[in-house]
Amino acid sequence: MAVDGAGGDREPSEAEERARFTERLTAAARGLSPDDVPQALCRACVALLPVTGASVSIASGPTVRATWCASDSTAARLAETQYTLGDGPCQSAIERAAAVLADDLTKAPDAGRWPVFAHEAVELGVRAVFSLPLGLGGATIGTLDLYRHTPGALSSRDLRIALWARDAVTFALMNLHAGYDGDERASEEGVASWMEASEADHSEVYQAVGMVMVQLNLAAEQALDRMRARAFAQGRTVTEVAHDILVRALRLGSESEGGSEDAGRRDAGDDGREGNR
Repeated sequence: MAVDGAGGDREPSEAEERARFTERLTAAARGLSPDDVPQALCRACVALLPVTGASVSIASGPTVRATWCASDSTAARLAETQYTLGDGPCQSAIERAAAVLADDLTKAPDAGRWPVFAHEAVELGVRAVFSLPLGLGGATIGTLDLYRHTPGALSSRDLRIALWARDAVTFALMNLHAGYDGDERASEEGVASWMEASEADHSEVYQAVGMVMVQLNLAAEQALDRMRARAFAQGRTVTEVAHDILVRALRLGSESEGGSEDAGRRDAGDDGREGNR
């Protein structure tokens, strides 16, 4: 209950509730350095919503480029899983530019929408995922991804708040840095630096894609698909596979060669994921 100016009790209006919510979210990052802002925003979303964790992914065109922030290790792993597979609620939300709500990943229809992702998510203890596109000038620049350990749909109020969170995260992403010097240009540069920092997490993937392109004479998307397939077969992330390619511990063989050559791993001793033969 809120108290109005006349002293009577009344429920806050939707506009008042939204203003209060947005202020709480932006306040969570006030006074922090730019490097600390992303995780603070994710954790604030969790504190304000009936969810277990949250992450924000940055997109370029129709695909995810990087994880901008995550509230916890499971949220980070969930985001990385979608990046590795190239599929999941986050990817669907980007492609459709609309919210994608998966109430129960153990049952139809959600379990069948992204069967591989659903299996991986459930293995992490995740039962429900809600992906909301971040919009800027009519374009989708990323997603706010919420998860929880229990199944069930968001209530109409919870969904409204989640959409407000999406709006507030987008606003904060574009404007929070202005608080450091009040300069609009500095704000834009600050946002760019945050995005560059988040994309650095996947810089090894881009470098490894280039190596595979040269080694196997493949297009970039084909090279990434080969790396994703290898990551999935080994139960790893595409980032981990990329690292092995860059340090020459792994070399993907052409399909005509009947498989792959894993330099270094066999000599150094394997954990069984390569399936030594």
